[in-house]
Amino acid sequence: MMDKRTIEAALNTDYVGRDLEFYPVIDSTNNIAKAAGDEGRASGFLAVADRQDAGRGSRGRSWISPAGHNIFMSLMVRPKIPMDKVSGLTLVMALSVSEALDKAMTAAGVSDDVRTGIKWPNDIVLNKRKICGILTELHMMPGSEEYFVVIGCGINVNQPSDLFAEEIRDMAGSVFSETGKELDRSKLIALCMKYFEENYARYVERCDLSLLKDEYEKRLLNRDSKVKILDPKGEYEAVALGINKEGALLIKNENGDSEEIIAGEVSVRGLYGYV
Repeated sequence: MMDKRTIEAALNTDYVGRDLEFYPVIDSTNNIAKAAGDEGRASGFLAVADRQDAGRGSRGRSWISPAGHNIFMSLMVRPKIPMDKVSGLTLVMALSVSEALDKAMTAAGVSDDVRTGIKWPNDIVLNKRKICGILTELHMMPGSEEYFVVIGCGINVNQPSDLFAEEIRDMAGSVFSETGKELDRSKLIALCMKYFEENYARYVERCDLSLLKDEYEKRLLNRDSKVKILDPKGEYEAVALGINKEGALLIKNENGDSEEIIAGEVSVRGLYGYV
């Protein structure tokens, strides 16, 4: 059972998630968080739903969301950083969710050999299957030069594999489908918020990922491996090296030259599949 009471009881943050709204079903938690931002509510507002009817994924995709199994949440923050640094918050949330999932899986008795990884820039992967997507949206305050950011997360937690659409079953999964263990969703939300609050402070301190880069790269899938770069100008192969402090993916192309890949401009895949 996940509701506002169980989430609030699990929270262990100073401010992130303390202003909380919960919905059994909603069109999109990102819409609720945007409305909270427009209304002037304080940084750290969190909207959570048990089910979404109109969740948004990257590149305009929808996010499949049956009730009773997963987490759909959107966090609204007002970062005091230059607007061109906002994209890094997507990676901050990816790291935070990955850390929270690993801690929750350990507590549930999952072997230490089974851990999440990050497919750059912000997909959380378990056993080569995507279990979490993150969508970050920047919004200007009406009639102002101030802005706020909404970071939406959809985490597949306890969904059985047979509830995934057949066309995505080979690339999508959940903690339960991959480990056989169910997690307490309220406690997992609380862990995500705790790690985000800590990592967010480190990001804002430097306005970049320099204090988080090492931890992120430990989880970066395909690091030092060949990947396929899906560039609108043409696909090519390269070796993924890591990230820079701005969150760009560092690669070495087939000519041996180093390049920086910016999130949103191209996609990266493994040579033989999604990862």
